[in-house]
Amino acid sequence: MERLIKTSEKTIKGFNQGFKRYLIDQVDWDQRLILILGHRGVGKTTLLLQQMQKRQAKAIYLTLDDFHFESNRLVLVIEALYDLGYRSFYLDEVHRYIHWSVDLKNLYDNFPDVHFIVSGSSILEIQKGKGDLSRRAAVYHLAGLSFREYLMLENQIDHPPISLNEILANHQALSESITDQADITKLFKKYLEFGYYPFYLESENLYKSRLLETTQVVLEMDLSPWEDLTHKTIRNMKKLIFIISESVPFIPNISKLAEKLEVSRNTILKTLDLLEQAQILNLLRQSTRGVSFLQKPEKIYLQNTNLAFALSTYASNQGNLRETFFLNQVRQSHEVTLPKYGDFIVDDSYVFEIGGAGKTATQIQGVPNAYIVADNIKIGSGNKTPLWIFGFLY
Repeated sequence: MERLIKTSEKTIKGFNQGFKRYLIDQVDWDQRLILILGHRGVGKTTLLLQQMQKRQAKAIYLTLDDFHFESNRLVLVIEALYDLGYRSFYLDEVHRYIHWSVDLKNLYDNFPDVHFIVSGSSILEIQKGKGDLSRRAAVYHLAGLSFREYLMLENQIDHPPISLNEILANHQALSESITDQADITKLFKKYLEFGYYPFYLESENLYKSRLLETTQVVLEMDLSPWEDLTHKTIRNMKKLIFIISESVPFIPNISKLAEKLEVSRNTILKTLDLLEQAQILNLLRQSTRGVSFLQKPEKIYLQNTNLAFALSTYASNQGNLRETFFLNQVRQSHEVTLPKYGDFIVDDSYVFEIGGAGKTATQIQGVPNAYIVADNIKIGSGNKTPLWIFGFLY
């Protein structure tokens, strides 16, 4: 117990507040049980420690992948720390602790004067918890860096998020204001390759290899234990990810994929669903209502553009990168599906056709509330908006 306390004190003492992510202002920190989910490397631990430094009550940081929790139940540890006066508990890597759900449920019910701020893998579905945490926990999802956040880190451009409606109504004036402050074209290209995960700051040269290692850890250590996956399934997931990384974008033929990987059709569909939950893929469907994993997606994208650069041995396809970026940034706060005309429809209201600087409105002619989203332009006009500005949504 003494070692856990000293480790927490050492961690918080050596922690530098640094850059604050968008989610820190969205979380209701007064809730008694807060669960923050996200892919490895997006900054969950940093978020916990930043908030811990603000907390006035006696607080402790515990990472549940510590070997102490291999033979000691969290409930008993918290009870002992409670007797020592601790009232705020910051629990990291909760997905590495097998009894997470039952223990948190019991702690929540038995200690009404205590706050629990918990982080876990994006694959950790709260509804699956045996302790029925879904009605107790306030659940938030932390995405990777938006282009807006990346600009703050790289150029100290401190611009608040812009709503979708504001972008569509005022994109020209907004673009002029932002492009006056930085070389947007250069920074946007760099972001697509390096800027989604905050750990790019540690070493750009090692970033892609670390991103591949992180993806492998998600498959083998985060995803596999919770879904009881076999070695063959993990190997097929890696093959599938590589196939998609080489595509432009990937329009799936499930039967052919099943034949190629020597598995059933339903296995392919379940695999795709798991990879989306793990934030490795983004699946685009015609509707999100009543969707089950048995419904075939219309298109498949990597979850973010950095993965495309890390995985592909060839120059990444520009069209695929544009669509991947748009879907990744917009989907954080909006519903995105496949329309009859155009590339994406957002919230069943706005149709978007994605392309390069010379993209015309031919494919969406006559479609109401339709917009061209063009890459390689700094400022748009009318219904033609620059692609990069959709990176300011969060």
